[in-house]
Amino acid sequence: MARFQDRSIVVTGGGSGIGRAASLLFAAEGGRVLVADITDGAEETVRMIAEAGGTARAIRADAGDESDVVRMIDRAVETHGGVDVIFANAGISGGMANIFDTDAALFADVLRVNLIGPLLAIKHGAPKIAERGGGAIVLTASVAGIRSGAGSPAYSASKAGVINLAAVAAQQLSGSNVRVNALCPGLTETGMTKPTFDYARSAGKMDRIGRLNPLRRGGRPEELARAALFLASEEASYVNGQALAVDGGLSSSHPVTRQEYGKTAV
Repeated sequence: MARFQDRSIVVTGGGSGIGRAASLLFAAEGGRVLVADITDGAEETVRMIAEAGGTARAIRADAGDESDVVRMIDRAVETHGGVDVIFANAGISGGMANIFDTDAALFADVLRVNLIGPLLAIKHGAPKIAERGGGAIVLTASVAGIRSGAGSPAYSASKAGVINLAAVAAQQLSGSNVRVNALCPGLTETGMTKPTFDYARSAGKMDRIGRLNPLRRGGRPEELARAALFLASEEASYVNGQALAVDGGLSSSHPVTRQEYGKTAV
């Protein structure tokens, strides 16, 4: 039997990238997927799932807005009978400015989407999952949240918060049979990273993508999606409060070009 047969799955940021790949895989494994996104991409994901014979619905929602998250969870309960799994995947990059050039308002917005979004998914989703006897919540963090050198200050801080949030939530959900884990992607080709990959292709520099990790390449959305499905499945029934790096080995050392204060990295 498929791992998620007749289970209710909520995926935020499901309109593209890792979220879309995960939505397709959840549906292929028998799940009934509510695809949430702030863009029209959710509708396209649902169309793709339907063409493959799966079950899914779309909802336009801002993952960092509490009223939208409540509405999203309520929709999953109304349409699919409850909630069994949440993949809180939505996120934004916030650019690549250093600390001294980072606008405080931008920093706050990155935290709102990347960190408060997962918090809201847990706050409003975990009780519904517990009502069903338990399940799983997977939060998309990043290798940028493990160590410095893989993202901007705002993005890195938000993802470090997600890793800690997974651990705290796992503890505070003790006895509920609701597991919470964080997925930490390395450089993966998604809507967020599209400019980087597009530039590399146009400049004939694809060999430089992922060159700092031992596999010497970037990740594919479906590779991250498969890891998310593992964490959400009963195959990971004893995995709780952890951060799983899926990064080609980058976080085994995080080699970077050092940037000196007042100077630009070369």
